[in-house]
Amino acid sequence: MENTKKIYSIITLGDMSAIYIEDTKHGALGLTLLPKSLESRFTLEGRWQAEPLLQVKAVGDTYPAGYSHGHTMRNSETAVNLKAKRQSVKEEAGVTTVVTEFESERLRAEHILIHEESAPYLISKTRLTNPTTGNQRIEYLASYSLCGIGSLEEAERMEDFFLHRLQSKWSGEGKLLTNTMGELYLEPSWTHGGAQNCVRYGQVGSMPVRGYFPWMVLEDKKYGWCLGSQLYHPASWQMEIYDRDDRLAVSGGLADREFGHWMKELRPGESFESPRAVLTVCEGDVDETAYRLTCSQRKNLEDVPEAEKTLPVIFNEFCTTWGAPDAEKMKRIAECLKGKNIRYCVIDCGWYAKKIGDWGNPGDWDINEDLFPGGFEEAVRAIKEAGMVPGLWFEMEVVGRGAAAFTEMEERLLTLDECPIQCGSRRFWDMRKPEVIEYLAEKVIGTLKKYGFGYLKVDYNENIGIGCDGAESPGEGLRQNMAASQEFFRRIRRELPDLVIENCSSGGHRLEPSMQELVSMASFSDAHECVSIPVIAANVQRAILPAQSQIWAVLRKEDSLKRTFYSIANTFLGRMCLSGDIYDISEAAWGAVEEGISFYREASEVIRFGKSRRYGQEPLYYNHLKGYQAVVRTKEEPDGEESADTLVLAVVHTFEQAPGEIILPDQKVKEICRIYARPNVTVAAEKDSVRITGMEDYEGIGILYTCRRE
Repeated sequence: MENTKKIYSIITLGDMSAIYIEDTKHGALGLTLLPKSLESRFTLEGRWQAEPLLQVKAVGDTYPAGYSHGHTMRNSETAVNLKAKRQSVKEEAGVTTVVTEFESERLRAEHILIHEESAPYLISKTRLTNPTTGNQRIEYLASYSLCGIGSLEEAERMEDFFLHRLQSKWSGEGKLLTNTMGELYLEPSWTHGGAQNCVRYGQVGSMPVRGYFPWMVLEDKKYGWCLGSQLYHPASWQMEIYDRDDRLAVSGGLADREFGHWMKELRPGESFESPRAVLTVCEGDVDETAYRLTCSQRKNLEDVPEAEKTLPVIFNEFCTTWGAPDAEKMKRIAECLKGKNIRYCVIDCGWYAKKIGDWGNPGDWDINEDLFPGGFEEAVRAIKEAGMVPGLWFEMEVVGRGAAAFTEMEERLLTLDECPIQCGSRRFWDMRKPEVIEYLAEKVIGTLKKYGFGYLKVDYNENIGIGCDGAESPGEGLRQNMAASQEFFRRIRRELPDLVIENCSSGGHRLEPSMQELVSMASFSDAHECVSIPVIAANVQRAILPAQSQIWAVLRKEDSLKRTFYSIANTFLGRMCLSGDIYDISEAAWGAVEEGISFYREASEVIRFGKSRRYGQEPLYYNHLKGYQAVVRTKEEPDGEESADTLVLAVVHTFEQAPGEIILPDQKVKEICRIYARPNVTVAAEKDSVRITGMEDYEGIGILYTCRRE
């Protein structure tokens, strides 16, 4: 095959190389990324073509040939006709911005690649502008597209690559799915044409982490490096891994018209920008790559109320009252928690219910006076007098069947085909309407201000689906609605800057970066009492920061002391959230809880700023866990600071058929500082390792120790 490729530019961005590749025959400009250390191995030789960096499709385009139609919208007529005109590299205040400009008769476009000094990741996005005098309808736009993956040798080598994805379902978030290219049937045909070989996956609707996280890692086992990507988007999204010749290509962004019913109309002179994507490449494995991707969320930890920077403990009464809180129960809870070093005490769902235990009327947000006579004043006073910050639950974006607003404000609700969108007993506010925002400002912000709540838990328990009326397409209506919803989160933060906000969506259906940057933390899952909690908590560390991942520890009066230690140790994998039978557990159990709180407080800086490594086999079945899991998290020093020693947190859980001993390798232990475990467990530092013995089935421990820096 004739080599019609040449290097357009190579730009070094930290320890990463952005290699722009020009197809001299067809005029396409593509982009590949490599670790800087592997750049010298890159070759243009081989049977492959540069894929257009800008993956965009306009209505009316000729579809690609080769049986691609219906598999993918990549490499459309619009994408092929957009030609690179210029590229600029700007460095300012430690930020490097690469802008590559494209033009065609119908569109102008920019691909923007951003690198912040010392950051182990890049930000990628695409901006389209309509320069014509007529409207342009766009039905596909990717935030990133990378091609030529695997060009460290001339030959095709699909057997070297593995695709990692994070699967997700209710109470089972973040399960790692790893496939070979053979399993995905991604190898070129004998003609090296067409794109029958395409895996397009994602999520449709308003729960962005449903089925999959918007996250991908492609691993080259032979050369020991990975490419990772993660999307910032709260609505329908897609990612693709694509192969039409001897090289792989990947892309991601808005779900297209085929997959997510999205189409956008650009008026003359109008511009539109894709969601942000985080990209990284590195030598290392999937966990190293995931760590680099989540580093883009580090700034979230600074833009929070000051108290949040110490990762204080939460108590949420949901698993205590099971949705039936009242003033007397909250006073009893507050008295029980007094002096326990717990900062937030949250009133969860049910406070608005017309009938105790019936949660079917969210939307009116009237306090049930039988539960809270005169409002929340008594409960709030009791919580504050016990030294805690009161919190309140809302599911503010929906309306339940039992609410008056369900029928009386129907004109303010989302519709599809002029019918209200209803899932079970829920309908959805149209967050684009100013009257809806003002209504919610009165009900949500007004209630928080009136009673002095300092914590807001925002739940979200249904999915809008393909989209709604009121825009060029259902998918664009959905995108606009979710953007308006996020703007309401910003309004809450502007009006209540000291408010702590928790992002919850039936547990973890919104664990994506654009939501995480609006809140202090998120609920990791609805796995309240499951033995799989430590597995799920470790899973989600690959997508969000542990310091923003709230983990349940539900205490039951019938729990053994071993189970109490197991539950508390779960929370060392993120933010500690207590619930359950707190006024009925034994003194010994309370002793284990208070010891756990003290341990957690000492470990909080490692949780906040650290890097995790996972040991033990990842389980296939969560209801029948076997063996053990260990997550070893090493504290990272702030920029510019150095230390001879580093603090390490190891969180170890056993399941069925627990091993007699567990070895944590590559640990140059200087001193074991603290152990959270029952007396039967022994922890010893040995040469370059930590040895743990005595753990029984379903036991959890925490270890804090210092290691020598290399």
